[in-house]
Parts: sequence; structure tokens; C-alpha cells
Amino acid sequence: MTSKLLSVVAGLGLALAGLHAAHAQQAQPIKFALCYDLSKSYGFVTPQISQAATDYANLLNQTGGIEGHPVEILVQDHGNEPQRGIECYEKMKREGALTFDFLSTPVSRAVLPRAMEDGNVMIQSFVGRGDAIDGEVFKWVFPIGPTYWGQMANNVHYIKTKHNNSLKGVKIAFIYPDYPFGQEPIGVLKTLAAREGFELQLVPYPMPGNNQTSAWSQMRRVNPDWVISWGLSNMHVVSSREMKRNGIPMDKYISVNWLNEVDIANIGPEAAKGLKRGTNVTGGQNHPLIQQISKELYDKNKGAGDRKHLNDIYYNTGLAMYASVFEGARQAIRQGGWPLNPEKMKRGLESLKNFDGNGLIAPVTVTAKDHGGGGKTRIDMWDGAKWVPQTDWFSAYDDVIQEIVKKESSEFARNKK
Repeated sequence: MTSKLLSVVAGLGLALAGLHAAHAQQAQPIKFALCYDLSKSYGFVTPQISQAATDYANLLNQTGGIEGHPVEILVQDHGNEPQRGIECYEKMKREGALTFDFLSTPVSRAVLPRAMEDGNVMIQSFVGRGDAIDGEVFKWVFPIGPTYWGQMANNVHYIKTKHNNSLKGVKIAFIYPDYPFGQEPIGVLKTLAAREGFELQLVPYPMPGNNQTSAWSQMRRVNPDWVISWGLSNMHVVSSREMKRNGIPMDKYISVNWLNEVDIANIGPEAAKGLKRGTNVTGGQNHPLIQQISKELYDKNKGAGDRKHLNDIYYNTGLAMYASVFEGARQAIRQGGWPLNPEKMKRGLESLKNFDGNGLIAPVTVTAKDHGGGGKTRIDMWDGAKWVPQTDWFSAYDDVIQEIVKKESSEFARNKK
């Protein structure tokens, strides 16, 4: 499904665009809240994602918004502090936001019960608790796209393909910050280790991740066949330095999706050669939406941030996230009419079918039962100059993921009563 939102410029005359824009300015806006950590742990990624969402909104507004309604992106810093996240949620609720996005596992977990009780739509793409894909329990939470659980399962499957489809006796080490984000996929790893027979070694290190010396000394003694890393930003740079010091080849390293072009530059393009990454969205500047944004906004000095971010996978991540959200809003208006409310937005998001943002992400189909829409990722490898896909989009161990989802979501439902 290719959204009409992704073709907002092509084929439209300037006069018609001007009429649409004037109409959108007079109509009531649709507000989307981005309560992000802009100052602490997640400051390496949140500016690019909020910039992408704002650019996309501005592009839409030039040609009539969403079904004639202008789009407003409301951004506020919560500093990765759960209480500040709750305060931001309450403020954005008063300002009339239709959806709420926190882009932080600890903050998302803190706000989730409140949003559920209020009946407000919470966006949780690529972060937060994996069992939230269960739409029957988490009725108002939408982790559209692959969760950390699904991404980890896919990483293990990739490793399996490199060992003649047998993991028995294979050593896999998981290195991670001892923090909710890092701990999130451990249950999946343990389940898969028991099922597939690989040797699992958990190697935590303390936040903020600048001192990993003892963890990598332990890694050297373990001598794993593969290292899966759940790091953020400079954690990858520190890990690469420690790998070199301990004689561990870079081609053993598979990173979580939070590794971008800045990290590669800081590691060193040649030193990073062979490094692999679980990828959720398409990278590069060749996507038609990015080209439209470049032409219609940045060439005219109307961009929401630094132009260099258009070549960052995190910018593409923001576009992918809000392509889905904006399409959900469009479906909501078409199905339920104006004014929008959380129930209509919920049904709109649950109407996404084979939606891929014109190639930004693997196709997702969201339903009332499945709020994730599919757990497909791919493995990319840095070849010294660029990222090269090693697989197509795929999902693995879906039965394992669903079993864990049902177990965890049922426990959440019981504790809620």
C-alpha cells in the first residue's frame, strides 16, 4: 500500500497547492505530541526524528494537510525521566494532541498505564515493551513495526543461517547497558537459547556505557562466535575500541538498529568494516519522500533542522514512523469523519494494510489484535563505505514471539485488575 501522503507534491500545480494550503490553514489542526528525551540519553537520535516528523508535516501542509486539516507537531523534552514524561503527556493532552509518542523505553513504560486508562493513542514504534503488540490487551498502544523482541529473534535466525541452520554449540554473547532498554530482549534470547541449543552469555555494563573494559575482558575469555550488542550512540564507539584491544573481529558484531552514520564516522569507516546492524527502515537519500522534502523545503530554506540529517538513518526512521501515523489519521477521517477523536484514530491505525511508506519500511498490516503489524527487519553490513543489505526483509520465530507476547500481556492484564 503506497500512501497518497507520500505523493503530496508530484502532479499538483502550484495554484492548486496554494488553494489547498489556504484551506488547511482555516481548518482545525491535527496535533501529534512528541515527548522526547532531547537532552540526555536519547539526544543522539531524537532531534533527527522530530525534525523528520516536522518536515513531513510541513510538506503535507503545503498541499492541504491531511484531508484538508493542517498537521501540528508538538515537541517537548522529558530528559528520559519518567515523571517528566508523565508531565509532558498531561500537558500535551490539555493542548489537544491526538497521539502521544515518547521514544524511550522507561518513559513509555511509565506513561503507558495512564494513557491506557485515559483511552489515548500512544505511539511506541521501535521502543518500549514488546508485548504491547497485543491489541486486545494494549488497546491504545501502537508499536508499529518490529519490536526489540522481534529484532532480536531475527538476529538469532541470521546467525543460524551462517551455521548450516544449526545453532547447537554456537556461542552467542549479548552485551548491553544494564538498563531497561538493554534488558528488554533478554527473555527472548533465553527462550531461543533453550530451543536452539546455543550457548548464551549475558554481558552487562553500567550506564552511561563509557566504561566497558571489564565486560569486554569477560568477552575475550568467553570467545563467542557472535556478539549481539544493544548499545546506543557512543556505546558502539567504546565497544569497537574494546573489541580491537581484545582481539575480537568486527565482523562478529551485530548491533541493534540504533547505530547510525555518525557512529560509523566516530568508529572510523575502515575500522567498522564488517560490522552488522539489525535494520528497521531503508537508509539513504534516494527515497522519493526525502527528495521531495529536499526540493520543497531545504532548497527553499524551509527545513526544520540541519540539512545534513537527511543522510542519517534516524531521519528516515522518523519519516517511517510518521508515515504510518499520518496514514492512520487519513484513514480515520475517511472512515469516521471530522472531528477526530482517539477512538477514530485507533480504528484508522488498525486499518493499515501492507503499508510500507513507499518502501521506507517492510510492509505492515495493523489489526485490532495485532498493533505491531509485523516484525520484519533485515541485516545490513558496513563494507567500509556504505551499508549493504545481507538479507531481505524477514521475520523469524514468530511462534516464539507470540508465545512470549501472550504470556507477558496476560500478566499485565492480571496485574491491572
